[in-house]
Amino acid sequence: MNDPGREAPSVPGTQPSALNVPNALSLLRLLGVPVFLWLLLVEHSDGWALVVLVVSGITDWLDGKLARLLNQQTRLGELLDPAADRLYMIAIPIAFGVRGILPWWVIGLLLGREVVLAATVPFLRSRGITALPTLYLGKAATFALMYALPMLLAGTFDNGLGAVMHPLGWAILIWGLAMYWWTVVLYWWQTVLVVRDLPRVR
Repeated sequence: MNDPGREAPSVPGTQPSALNVPNALSLLRLLGVPVFLWLLLVEHSDGWALVVLVVSGITDWLDGKLARLLNQQTRLGELLDPAADRLYMIAIPIAFGVRGILPWWVIGLLLGREVVLAATVPFLRSRGITALPTLYLGKAATFALMYALPMLLAGTFDNGLGAVMHPLGWAILIWGLAMYWWTVVLYWWQTVLVVRDLPRVR
């Protein structure tokens, strides 16, 4: 999840080196995407695929915390962290659809949200705005979904863990989807206000 603490260097006028531990963790998370896909879709090694997702979740939390703690916020970190989040949020649902872990209508809801939000971009740019401020609810929704998806993978295991994780994963997924789509309403309302209140940029 994109940590707000990574948005800007905490010391004005300085820029730490991009070669640091937080950025290395973000890069490791990105490299985990093809590994996860290979394990799940080619090897059908669901246990190791779950390990990759758990490690990615830990590094997602850890990179932002370390960036703040070590004063190592960089522009590269600002790009890598959300890029990894988005890549996982695209790759995991599609892989789950191929394996039959999730129905395709749920995957459509997960991926369709990005398409609907992308439609706001031309309206915002016409007013000289590149992006709206990130909503805390959106971060909470991503957080819920990034936990629900590994739970659903664990829910396919034919043991006690699977029996517990399957309903729990679905419960968190439904809650995350509700928040995910409510942010669409909020972002579109903000876009309407921007178009109404700001003059068009030449």
